[in-house]
Amino acid sequence: MSVDIVIEVDNKPGALAALAAAVSDAGVNLAAATFTGGGEKAELHILVPHAEPVRHALAVTHASVATREHEVVVVEVEDNPGVLADLTRKIAEAGINIDTIYVATGNRVVFGSDDIAGLKKALGRD
Repeated sequence: MSVDIVIEVDNKPGALAALAAAVSDAGVNLAAATFTGGGEKAELHILVPHAEPVRHALAVTHASVATREHEVVVVEVEDNPGVLADLTRKIAEAGINIDTIYVATGNRVVFGSDDIAGLKKALGRD
């Protein structure tokens, strides 16, 4: 199982660097990351195999940072045109709404949904 940890951070120079350093110093290798937001706050999504070391590192170094965890489904894919369209079509045909999607290292796509069991079934990962 992989976990998407969503970290809300002040959107200012150096904020991402400080978070990345805290996670790295905890010995956690990021399998994927995405940083979005244009206002005063931004969200950093990181994909990790286990949340506990990240939770601990952030509690020590960034006590005021808000986080939430989100179980996700990670699918290894070929890097070819149409792959994402095919996967999302399967998910849509199963009636599943996606709330998270991003590309990870090693030709993997990360999907999140409120219906994680349905998402796993639609992607043949149950």
